[in-house]
Amino acid sequence: MAKPSAQQFIDIESRLGAHNYKPLDVVLSKGEGVWVWDMDGNRYLDCLSSYSAVNQGHCHPKIREALINQANRLSLTSRAFRNDQLAPFYEEICALTGSHKVLPMNSGAEAVETAVKAVRKWGYEMKGVAEDAAEVIVCENNFHGRTIAIVGFSTDPMARIGFGPFAPGFKVIPFGDSAALEAVITPNTVAFLVEPIQGEAGVIIPPDGYLRRVREICTKNDVMLILDEIQTGLGRTGKLLAEEHEGIEADLTLVGKALSGGYYPVSAVLSNREVLGVLKPGEHGSTFGGNPLACAVARASLKVLIEEGMIDNAREQGAYFLSELEKLKTNQVKQVRGIGLMLAIELHTDAGNARSLCEALKDNGVLCKETHEHTVRFAPPLIITREQVDWVLERVDQVLRAAP
Repeated sequence: MAKPSAQQFIDIESRLGAHNYKPLDVVLSKGEGVWVWDMDGNRYLDCLSSYSAVNQGHCHPKIREALINQANRLSLTSRAFRNDQLAPFYEEICALTGSHKVLPMNSGAEAVETAVKAVRKWGYEMKGVAEDAAEVIVCENNFHGRTIAIVGFSTDPMARIGFGPFAPGFKVIPFGDSAALEAVITPNTVAFLVEPIQGEAGVIIPPDGYLRRVREICTKNDVMLILDEIQTGLGRTGKLLAEEHEGIEADLTLVGKALSGGYYPVSAVLSNREVLGVLKPGEHGSTFGGNPLACAVARASLKVLIEEGMIDNAREQGAYFLSELEKLKTNQVKQVRGIGLMLAIELHTDAGNARSLCEALKDNGVLCKETHEHTVRFAPPLIITREQVDWVLERVDQVLRAAP
């Protein structure tokens, strides 16, 4: 029997799958470190890292070993029973992040929903907000997931149109504007939910001092600060958590994606005692959240992130990558921005679309993805070397110069 072609797989996807994604037409079959290979054996340097889920690189052997060992012992108990991986996971992630409480979930969107539920309950029980009056403030151009509640406070028409009615209780303000935050807080405000850097919006970095001022405003008004670090956290920006760049601590921090090194869906709400302390048995949960397989994988993923110096490498290689990207500015490039290994090139609106640039880079062995129409993100695994950064830069330069 003849081996199926990549085009046959693409055709099957198109025929049988929902068309809610628009992937590049490359069918990958193998990954190792920063590299991935397609069905025909062509090699690419991955500059997306599965939206930062594989910060540790593809198929990291130590995480794989933890997965296999635990899968051979015990995979799932539900939270109806205890398991021997949950408590060590709690201890290790709390020690690493300075958290007081943890609630493990599976996806990033589940972590966001969990945080919203918890701060609302905290508002009613601890702050004295009237029932069903709690308000959560969010930012324009946010991306926190795809559930109904979350898309209800999105400002992206693609995320919202056709999915209403939406849950009430959210106020939207401009990102990076601390005065706007202060102006909309009321006695019913229970939380401010914000990304330290807006990834899906195109790696939008707020002004210096923004998070420090936000922290002050939230503390002054007894409002819980929730930082969505699902994409920015776990080393991506050159710090364990992006909040460290401004020396603050959130009341709740949301992590996911790289928490499993790409092997398994794992997320967590990291919290002070006050907020997660309001949840009682039966009020919230997840069959798979905190399962022993997830905990073992997460423990290994955090361990290699620290022991193998990936965070320092992200800071060092990211600074170099950004400085060299800035030298590649051509007539097409409007702006280059980033921090750590979370980088973006924004094109002028009349310089063609970002999709075309991504397709050209794919043909030159670099995989990245557009966001919106005119921005290309670069987010390689945190293990990337200087030589590999140069390899990417050479191809970005070639593609930009070849563009009309």
